[in-house]
Amino acid sequence: MQSFASRLMPFVIRLRGSKKRYSSAELTLAKVAAQQLRPKSFTPPRGLEKKVDVAVRFVDGWPVYELSPKGRLPERRALYLHGGSYVYEISSQHWGIVAELARETNSRILIPIYPLAPRGTAESIIDGCVALATALIDEVGVDAVTMLGDSAGGGMALATALQLDQKPRVILISPILDLALDDPAVAALAGRDPWLDLPGAKATGELYRGDLPFTDPRVSPIHGDLASIGPVAVFTGTRDMLNADARRLESVAAAAGHPVELHEVPEMIHVYPLLPIPEAAVARAQMVEFILR
Repeated sequence: MQSFASRLMPFVIRLRGSKKRYSSAELTLAKVAAQQLRPKSFTPPRGLEKKVDVAVRFVDGWPVYELSPKGRLPERRALYLHGGSYVYEISSQHWGIVAELARETNSRILIPIYPLAPRGTAESIIDGCVALATALIDEVGVDAVTMLGDSAGGGMALATALQLDQKPRVILISPILDLALDDPAVAALAGRDPWLDLPGAKATGELYRGDLPFTDPRVSPIHGDLASIGPVAVFTGTRDMLNADARRLESVAAAAGHPVELHEVPEMIHVYPLLPIPEAAVARAQMVEFILR
């Protein structure tokens, strides 16, 4: 049975005005311009160090944060790519889920603060993420490495995994996998999605793809060689317009002989595992189990 908190969440999200901002390209791009004028902070929330050890280093100009369980030598590594439609900075919800996963899986998890679109585009960002992931694999071996990401970061995570010589396990949370967003199933779901809408999502996608075509796997990983990827788990809700991408990935990967593990929860909204609802706790526990296999 759906929890009371999750039933309230669509109303909370609509009150924040997210759906309205995504309802037109003009409103979305105006928000992007406002953030360029006054950039949001990407720093971890105060008090995070009470839960995990936090460090930061710079890699090719990117701040790369490392979250590790306190008082333990982490056995595993992970790379988490945050969502935000390619144009919004990391949020407290992202820091929270990464801290929890670091503790529960005894992992050191890297969070790169990649440059936002239009300054950062698919080609340079995926190249940077491939370098970070390759270093983790070289450090502890591919079996101890996980790629994770939510929303836009989910697409980045899969795009990065496709470019790697060795294939780690991958966790995708409400991923955007085809930046063209021309699947009729996406449009059919958009009306019920209280968070996202097509005009704004397409506008930010145009900023992110840069000079690459929509069919390039670095932009839209659904077009990559899905037979070559490692184990993949996808978390999606049926009130998320990107649920269509998740279902399509399941179908395309199965046709390629590489089935993915689809966790689809009725009536859940976009990136529900990051939200303060009981269903999110269940999803995060499933992620922990997947990482520890």
